[in-house]
Amino acid sequence: MTELNVADHMNVLGAQAKTASAQMAKASAAVKNKALRALAALLRANIDALQIDNAKDIARAMAAGLDAPMVDRLKLTPKVLETCAQGCEQLAAMPEVIGEITGLKEQPSGIRVGQMRVPLGVFGMIFESRPNVTIEAASLSIKSGNACILRGGSEAIESNKALAKLVQQALIDSGLPTDAVQLVQTTDREAVGHLIAMPQYVDVIIPRGGKGLIERISREAKVPVIKHLDGNCHTYVDDPCDIAMAVTVADNAKTQKYSPCNASESLLVARGVAAEFLPKIGAIYAAKGVEMRCCPEAKAILASIPGAHLKDATEQDWFEEYLGPIISVKVVTGLDEAIAHINHYSSHHTESILTRDHMHAQRFLREVDSSSVMVNASTRFADGFEYGLGAEIGISTDKFHARGPVGIEGLTSLKYVVLGQGEIRV
Repeated sequence: MTELNVADHMNVLGAQAKTASAQMAKASAAVKNKALRALAALLRANIDALQIDNAKDIARAMAAGLDAPMVDRLKLTPKVLETCAQGCEQLAAMPEVIGEITGLKEQPSGIRVGQMRVPLGVFGMIFESRPNVTIEAASLSIKSGNACILRGGSEAIESNKALAKLVQQALIDSGLPTDAVQLVQTTDREAVGHLIAMPQYVDVIIPRGGKGLIERISREAKVPVIKHLDGNCHTYVDDPCDIAMAVTVADNAKTQKYSPCNASESLLVARGVAAEFLPKIGAIYAAKGVEMRCCPEAKAILASIPGAHLKDATEQDWFEEYLGPIISVKVVTGLDEAIAHINHYSSHHTESILTRDHMHAQRFLREVDSSSVMVNASTRFADGFEYGLGAEIGISTDKFHARGPVGIEGLTSLKYVVLGQGEIRV
């Protein structure tokens, strides 16, 4: 497409989405839930066909030399597709929130004032690599009564097109407008520039991808952006803690999957338990090929582990999101230093404390300034599906409107409603 054609294409998508959003806003819960269940069924019925299209993207990515974590994010395995289907069904089973009025209170004048939850309207979703985001975004858009315009990465174009066709089939089968979920068909990067600069059509932009992409969109967008830049997540092993449990959780938080933004990138260990804990977790990381970038005290404790890949941590390592088999390791004096370190170096995504001390746990929950804060659980749980949101549109580390995994409520707004019986102001 030429730039002019791209501009025309995006304007058409925007106008169609705006029209569809009005129809979605008044759609009944039963119809929206029917579409979600239909989508789940279509995903399960088309696993083989979807993997054929997905294989084209994977082959092209490998030929282009994309690194292993990026290729891993591209894969539409049967397990990934089943999770998408379950997410649709989970959303369909959730209560309807659109139109709900809360906090209704009668005022001295006689009027009753409350707030009604309503859709945002149209959101634009810009994402890289993961084609399953097409389903997560579409399903949340349907449930929340919005319309959306999806622009996936060029590396997943075949997978995204195949998934978008199933979404539109589910909309048709349920009597909803097909333009409620539209995929940008061109891989031309000019499309992104137009999508983030159409406030007449688009109410919010949600980028999901690398830090460079999100920084560009945050800088250039002419509509509000829901975002997180990176996921430098921390696991803090406290004194006192259950050492066996801490080893299991710290292992899972780092190695269950390296590429997600909720994998732990930094391990903090209280000095009182470091001599017992670090050799145990270090042996596991060494066996799995995880490089440990350590402070001097941690390195001294880990030095005797056979096969351990140790490096001296630099100042930058405490800020780093590795998205691979690398973790920074630091021994801290205790809870106060751990909290101070996290609040300074963290990207405010997800942090976990592993502890037996209830008061330490409560302080960590109150004082750590991140969108998800956990006690005795793996950071890998910071996910809309695991939180019972059905799916997530992304993670927000902003403090306005939505924070943490963004589900249905994050795609809605509140407006005031006033109920009266002829009251007048005097």
